[in-house]
Amino acid sequence: MHSVINTQVVIVGGGPGGAASAVFLAEKGIQSVIIEKESFPRFHIGESMTGECGNMVRRLGLEEAIQQVPRTIKHGVNVYGQGGINAFWIPVMRRAENGELVKGDTWQVRRGEFDKMLLNKAKESGANVILGKAVKVITNDENVPCGVTVRQEDGEMVDIMAEIVLDASGAATFLSTAGIAGEKGRGNYDRQIAIYAHVKGAKRDEQDNTLIFYQKKNHWAWFIPIDEETVSIGVVTPSSYYRSSNEDMRDFYLREMHKINPQLSQRVPDVNLVEEVRATSNYSYHIRDFAGKGFICVGDAHRFIDPIFSFGLHFALTEAKFAADVIADYLLEGVGRELDNPFAEYERHCELGMDTIQDVLDCFWEHPFSFAFFVHSRYVDDFIDIFAGRVYQENPSKGLQAVRKIIAKTATPVEASAEMAVAA
Repeated sequence: MHSVINTQVVIVGGGPGGAASAVFLAEKGIQSVIIEKESFPRFHIGESMTGECGNMVRRLGLEEAIQQVPRTIKHGVNVYGQGGINAFWIPVMRRAENGELVKGDTWQVRRGEFDKMLLNKAKESGANVILGKAVKVITNDENVPCGVTVRQEDGEMVDIMAEIVLDASGAATFLSTAGIAGEKGRGNYDRQIAIYAHVKGAKRDEQDNTLIFYQKKNHWAWFIPIDEETVSIGVVTPSSYYRSSNEDMRDFYLREMHKINPQLSQRVPDVNLVEEVRATSNYSYHIRDFAGKGFICVGDAHRFIDPIFSFGLHFALTEAKFAADVIADYLLEGVGRELDNPFAEYERHCELGMDTIQDVLDCFWEHPFSFAFFVHSRYVDDFIDIFAGRVYQENPSKGLQAVRKIIAKTATPVEASAEMAVAA
């Protein structure tokens, strides 16, 4: 016999998407239970924030608390082209009340401590956190999710009954795996492998910004300072290239960081690993039908595109706010209760933002010279907005329209007609 806990929303995953959802729900007077299988702090990549992600951290009331965790201040992103030349710079800027762009900044964080801080904020807001693994979705007679069965750390089983199941399980994609959300389809960059670690001894610039080093299509590296001594460095290559090396992962990582780009090589003449070398492969995926009666997915639980421009935390926190808003409308005001999918508008809005980034990345990889021209010369302000995370454009900017037109020109006939319809 399982013990039973009743709540309004059960959240699978205590990372940033789940914890932020709990905080935003609590602001609206909605109870939640978070299920998390790991003890925090735990290692995680995705350390860099967009400008709007930093604003969401401030919106969560964590601007003071973040000063107590390992972090650096980020003023922008430097992208170095092949051979270390043709670099371009995208500053972090915000929109003032009069609409003008003004100087801004955001953060790069050690995710273990940051995620723990955010989960503690959720607890302080009233969320109940249960350490354990979500093993089953509970459904009612109409096959609508109404809870989750959890195996707790001590092996005991508990049923968490709720009106809404919120999936913030990240790449585990709990609701898709359970057959509730749509199937997990391959993304555009699914045949990639990212190999990464934290190092000390790297040579850093005067400002601790995010650095991206391009080698060739789908072959690049990141350099993200995350505290006074530590830098997160990752190398990303086609999986086939890594396999053909026949090297140990650690040896491949240390060699490749010296080979990808001269601008990276000169920064890592002699570095010390302070974390084990880890890898994530086939990381790009897309799940459709990620919300419906009784359930909703946030962030990586429904889509991950490519880590190159650091949108993971942005989508997690932003969609947490969107989800909390529509759940509150549904539970407290009855909005959409008569609909087959009460959260269809949430789905559309989330896809609007992620589609923007998908198109921008496709342009970056397929048309790097045009992309650099757009960013550096032709549509500077538009791309500052996009890189900041202002990506939910009902009326696409001229810069985004240009991206979609150039993609459409090189697409197949069927793809081209679809792209032109979007760009129109």
